[in-house]
Amino acid sequence: MYIKCWGSRGSVPVSGKGYIKYGGDTTCLEIRTKDDQIIIVDAGTGIRRLGNQLISEGRFTYEMIFTHAHWDHLMGFPFFKPIYFNRTNLKIQGCPFAQKFVETMLNKVMSPPNFPVSYTKIRAHIKQIPECPERLEIGTTSVIPIRLSHPNQGNGYKFIEDGRTFVFLTDNELDFIHPGGLSFEAYQKFSEGADLLIHDGEFTEEEYRSTRQWGHSAYTTALELAIRAGVKQFGLFHLNQDRTDKEVDQIVDICREIAIKRGSSVKCFAVQSDMTLNL
Repeated sequence: MYIKCWGSRGSVPVSGKGYIKYGGDTTCLEIRTKDDQIIIVDAGTGIRRLGNQLISEGRFTYEMIFTHAHWDHLMGFPFFKPIYFNRTNLKIQGCPFAQKFVETMLNKVMSPPNFPVSYTKIRAHIKQIPECPERLEIGTTSVIPIRLSHPNQGNGYKFIEDGRTFVFLTDNELDFIHPGGLSFEAYQKFSEGADLLIHDGEFTEEEYRSTRQWGHSAYTTALELAIRAGVKQFGLFHLNQDRTDKEVDQIVDICREIAIKRGSSVKCFAVQSDMTLNL
């Protein structure tokens, strides 16, 4: 399983000399399965660069999965150039918004006065799977959804291939259960023994005191989940829009120190734009 991050920033894209290392694009992941199928997770601003790469490779068939419908996870969709090619085949899985996700959320992103090119100008062949099954099979990879604890709800996912497991839980508040969300223990069980856990770690403990119920976790709580679940690698995600590279590095150092003190062998890092991981 090949995983590439095209954007790990939270809430809004950023730019400037303080954001070179970790990047400024919002959520978009690319997963390539053993049998070379392409899975795109979320359509934040990072999907623009992914689209350019896919066109250069001559790749026009993809599966797309969304975690939820907040704007930082959708705002890149109109700039995903493959949707303007009639040779593009895009299958959008129904989770977490079974039924009319395409006709409502994606259409709304491109509706006046939000965007000058309407959704009707899309030339790609888009098929939405309306069901939201407990398990999806995409080529050689199994995908298991889990409800996120986040305002307006959403889904995290577990990707399994050849006995390797990748758990992706962005926009997930571990210290507060939103409607439809689950307990800390449920996310711990879901992540148990994963080869890779990427989890929301937007806030410091001090920041979280005034942002509780906003739908995001303190990085120390996310690390606690990784340690208790016994995961091998832990990546901090949904990086705060005001967090510079230097500040992110400091958080990573703290996480590593905590893990060592706890006797955990988990490998801690923050997810960078253009970072690739192979499981």
